Amino acid sequence: MSGLFITFEGGEGAGKTTVLHRVKEQLEQEGLSVIATREPGGSVIAEKVREIILDPAHTEMDIRTEALLYAAARRQHLIETVIPQLNQGGIVLCDRFIDSSLVYQGVARGIGVDEVLQLNLFATEGMMPSLTLYFDIAPEKGLSRIAEHKGREFNRLDQESLSFHHQVRKAYHDLQQKEPERIHTINASERLEQVIENTLQEIRVVMKKKTT
Repeated sequence: MSGLFITFEGGEGAGKTTVLHRVKEQLEQEGLSVIATREPGGSVIAEKVREIILDPAHTEMDIRTEALLYAAARRQHLIETVIPQLNQGGIVLCDRFIDSSLVYQGVARGIGVDEVLQLNLFATEGMMPSLTLYFDIAPEKGLSRIAEHKGREFNRLDQESLSFHHQVRKAYHDLQQKEPERIHTINASERLEQVIENTLQEIRVVMKKKTT
């Protein structure tokens, strides 16, 4: 595959989705072939799985069922959306990927990082992003942003306790320390324009490496 696969990660309210779409617009203005997609979702079948996973009414969902559904949606999304774009030499900007499962299901849900990793490596056939950008923000600030953002979807993750979101943040920090070459941290507490600029700088570095 000749394209570039870049994933955006972060806790709730980090602003990564807004940044992703602004970055896509900028890269398209520069004449690049870019698609913005998300997980769970990003294809017709995967979006239907998303509805099941994130439905606020599904509070009785077993944690392993949740992990399996995320992996199933991820597989379908790769086959239908991500891989075709990469095969054409384009750029894929993806809102969440495998690291979300490692953090949310592996750590915060307590299934185990290794168990969730093996499940997802099966689903993806070992495929990983060229670059992962982790948008770091204190959970208190992120959740307050969500409360102020009336247009954002309300999902099951928004019902979790503050301690759950602190676990998520720590797990992301631990992942970044294990894979510093792939996972780069963006300070999501800065003003939006600065976050966008910092994100573009990180992407341009990996684009340059790919062409040299």
